[in-house]
Amino acid sequence: MPERLFVCTPSKLAAFEDCPRRYRYSYVDRPTPAKGPPWAHNSLGASVHTALKNWFALPADRRERGVLPTLLKATWVREGYRDVEQERIAYRRALEWLDGYVASLDPADEPLGVERVVATKTAVLAFNGRADRIDGRPGPAGPEAVIVDYKTGRSGLDADDARGSRALALYAYAAERVFRRPCRRVELHHLPTGTVASHEHTEESLARHVSRAEDTARDIVAAEKAVAAGADPDEEFPTRPGSLCSWCDFKRSCPAGVKAVAKEPWAAVEVA
Repeated sequence: MPERLFVCTPSKLAAFEDCPRRYRYSYVDRPTPAKGPPWAHNSLGASVHTALKNWFALPADRRERGVLPTLLKATWVREGYRDVEQERIAYRRALEWLDGYVASLDPADEPLGVERVVATKTAVLAFNGRADRIDGRPGPAGPEAVIVDYKTGRSGLDADDARGSRALALYAYAAERVFRRPCRRVELHHLPTGTVASHEHTEESLARHVSRAEDTARDIVAAEKAVAAGADPDEEFPTRPGSLCSWCDFKRSCPAGVKAVAKEPWAAVEVA
């Protein structure tokens, strides 16, 4: 019988690549205690993403900067902040980011998709993922699709970050098949600085990303089969200690994680 396709998202693949133990805790079994407290930076990012989604959902003649406070307030996620004052500062910063970003957009431009799910299959994968935005733009040989990913975290993103992003490459690979037009350009839009880091993929570079994703899927399947046959789960899904341990949702359940320096849920949005 042929092998069943491995159903995955970019985050599922990234979890295993970052740390197989985190993958196990996320997708195979749920440890006790469960995940840690919500992170303020996740709340901030989700709020900004949803506000932009709802801005594009408005009719073009209503896409104005003046509606942003209402949109952000309606989508604001309050979890994870140290106190009300820190949350207020974060809200004002987010509103400034949105105002500056929206000022750079043409309200009349209609994306091909916003928070759009794209999916495709390979010989190994049944892939699906939700892209922040997919633009339709003119290309040298006709209409093209462009993957846009919003970033609200660390600064200093450059073309290497866009080129190396497995998620963006997989989105582009899937979008090209969904929309039946070339999709090679991927962009990271960093809202706090108003900068864009981009990369123009080739058919070959996208194929390399897909191949590596398939290799990761094979490794996951092999580990899961080994555990089902009686192997030690801790050996098949080892920890990969590093700086990410301090931010891991399963830090309290992982022997390596408990040794890492604990981060407060609001640490990433701390304002000097």
